[in-house]
Amino acid sequence: MKHLRPFDLAREHGISTQAVRNYERDGFIPPARRTPSGYRTYTETHAAALRAYLALVQAYGYATGGEIMRSLNTGDLDAALTAVDRGHAQLLRDRSTLDAVGRAVAHLTSAPGPAEHRSAGSEPLSIGELARRLGVTAATLRNWEAVGILTPARELVTGHRSFGATDVRDAELTHLLRRGGYPLEHIRTVVRQIRTAGGTEALSAALDDWRRRLTARGVSMLGAAAQLGGYVAHLGVPAGPPATTEPAPAPGSPPTV
Repeated sequence: MKHLRPFDLAREHGISTQAVRNYERDGFIPPARRTPSGYRTYTETHAAALRAYLALVQAYGYATGGEIMRSLNTGDLDAALTAVDRGHAQLLRDRSTLDAVGRAVAHLTSAPGPAEHRSAGSEPLSIGELARRLGVTAATLRNWEAVGILTPARELVTGHRSFGATDVRDAELTHLLRRGGYPLEHIRTVVRQIRTAGGTEALSAALDDWRRRLTARGVSMLGAAAQLGGYVAHLGVPAGPPATTEPAPAPGSPPTV
């Protein structure tokens, strides 16, 4: 078995040896073996773990990347795969939301006048219902309202906020752009442009930029999957029952009996 020093792992990725020790301390790579004199020694399994962790960080972020690696290093493969699944599900939701916003913009820019607040056949949502739909807190929605992004109606008797279809669209757009790192001031301008169905250049640029980011994230996930699979192979985790070796039937061929 080849033994590696902290320097060997660090040099491959252009990081410091202290960073390698920190990753070990935080459970992102397995514990190192120690020589009789107390020096750390690593193996190719540790190198594979570090490659996987750094690829996961790029694809999923520090929190999820760390969660995946800690789960693997404590023997909880299902928890690691669940975290991976959540990341892919979030990417799919982001793509769906981006497509929905794009359709909304196309509809608004083709409409003869400013967008109106209308339910479009759906019941308005309360602030709690909208918060659950987006996966944010009610306080976040109130903050978006305070800075002028959301303008929900108020019920006459109770005074409770009522979010119609247009409000929901604005909230979804805000949530999408916030995940893309856009400041609230910029988002407020974009949402106002959508409402008036005019001057959508800033919106189109923001959506194009976010689509590029989603594409880059998807590509990063592919790379992370390869590195993660390599690390799982090093750990010797069973991959489940082998797939059938029978060739797939040709399109249109009758089923075999």
